[in-house]
Amino acid sequence: MLETAPTPDSWEYSLYIPHDPRAVTVCRRTLRLILTLHGLGGLLDTAELLASELMSNTVLHTKGPACLRLRFRDGVLQIGAWDADPEPPEPPSRLEELGDAESGRGMALVRACSDLWHWQPLSRMGHRGKLVWCELAVAG
Repeated sequence: MLETAPTPDSWEYSLYIPHDPRAVTVCRRTLRLILTLHGLGGLLDTAELLASELMSNTVLHTKGPACLRLRFRDGVLQIGAWDADPEPPEPPSRLEELGDAESGRGMALVRACSDLWHWQPLSRMGHRGKLVWCELAVAG
């Protein structure tokens, strides 16, 4: 039987990406690998959806660099997307309010599928910007 090394109770990863639509796939696959290696397979599908929505927004609505940040502490996974645009995101609607709308679903999904979401101003790499983040608690 193969033993795996114990994982720390808290950790953080940051993946800086260029302004490129392919980077969203890189983020999604990187997140999947990190969560698998840390034994958080129960969060995979929801975390992957949330990270995809957050990172897609950075590519669609900004022109500069971006960063996926994953932080795990006290049984809570925080997924964050930093971008170089300091403007706050539009407040998300409820999914049921969107009907056939062609936009606005991303942050509505983040709101609906996470335990908590928020944003904050944050400078990185010499750029003013913001961090939009959400949290998922490990069940049990």
